[in-house]
Amino acid sequence: MKKLDRSFYERDTLVVAQELLGKYIVHKIKGKELIARIVETEAYKGPVDKAAHSYQNRRTPRTEVMFGPPGHAYVYLIYGMYLCMNIVTEEEGMPCAVLLRAAEPVEGLDEMAQLRFNKTYKQLTRSQKINLTNGPGKLAMALNITREDNGLDLCAEKMFICESDSDSNFFIGRGKRINIDYAEEAADYLWRFYIKDNPYISKVKE
Repeated sequence: MKKLDRSFYERDTLVVAQELLGKYIVHKIKGKELIARIVETEAYKGPVDKAAHSYQNRRTPRTEVMFGPPGHAYVYLIYGMYLCMNIVTEEEGMPCAVLLRAAEPVEGLDEMAQLRFNKTYKQLTRSQKINLTNGPGKLAMALNITREDNGLDLCAEKMFICESDSDSNFFIGRGKRINIDYAEEAADYLWRFYIKDNPYISKVKE
């Protein structure tokens, strides 16, 4: 699988968010590869987006990585317990990112099952298999993404995104982003993108 280069991420965030669908995220852990197909994303455009941590170019220790070069990981904690994996987009100095909201497990299934449920993949119920990676916190846990990965270069060798070598003929749905009711008019932006009918997308009311 061909790794995406930095020029892929150095584009408009809404374009990147859609074109990440169907791509593979690969995380190398102790000689093993955990691989999942990205099926749902959300775009965040800091300068104009009240839902973004970097709204109005707010620069803090937390958001600093968003101002850096594109193609780096922005990992942060929500609700004091769940991590979210984002990818920095657009040119350096423009604090934008794409949240990886859900993915479809592809390789390293036993490792993912152990990380999420402390079971082998075969021991999981059908519901648990679907719930492995169908949300941002679940995805980060299953792929063993930690706070230490914040700022990681996704054009290097530890964690990266690859082109899809499988079926790319799918329909893209779009809707409102999830759990951002505080963001006033930005809560209505249709900046969430997903592969229609994929069983691993978040369960939300449209």
